[in-house]
Amino acid sequence: MNWESLRRALQRGSLAGRDAAPLPEGLVPAPREDHAEVELLGEALRVEVRRLFRGSFRLRHLDAGSCNGCEAELQALLGPFYDLQRFGLDLVASPRHADGLLVTGPVTRHLEEAVRATDEATPRPRLVIAVGDCACDGGFCADSFAVRRGVGELLPVDVRIPGCPPEPAEILRALLAALGRERVRVSAAGRA
Repeated sequence: MNWESLRRALQRGSLAGRDAAPLPEGLVPAPREDHAEVELLGEALRVEVRRLFRGSFRLRHLDAGSCNGCEAELQALLGPFYDLQRFGLDLVASPRHADGLLVTGPVTRHLEEAVRATDEATPRPRLVIAVGDCACDGGFCADSFAVRRGVGELLPVDVRIPGCPPEPAEILRALLAALGRERVRVSAAGRA
């Protein structure tokens, strides 16, 4: 019985390739993002990750006091539209399993110790990637007494991805550019 009701819903609804209900007159459907650039960037990332990291580039996300805008974009990268994992990049739960740190937020004074501890737990060599304006230079919080002017005040940053927040395709583009740098290739060779 459940299968029959599901089958009918799939045949009638938007999952079958047409709108579940007609749009009102004069209203156009929302445009869909073109994913050709993402596919191209992703395939290039897959090639570099396989070549440099034997198939998997693992990153540990470290929220250092962000507004969660950058986290939403990172989450979008892991969702079904972008599906970052199919390109060989993955977010891991422990810094001990990571090849690099993805840092978001301006680094609040209260989180400085946590940032340092996470960095110390990450095996060397590793990449530090600042995602978003706040992580790069403090962003709109830069003049506050409660934050640093970006993660660069605490750790050497290898890649800066500006934007408030940066778009997922921009994050992929910056990661690809980072993997092509000489320092990254030497670091990857040291891990092999």
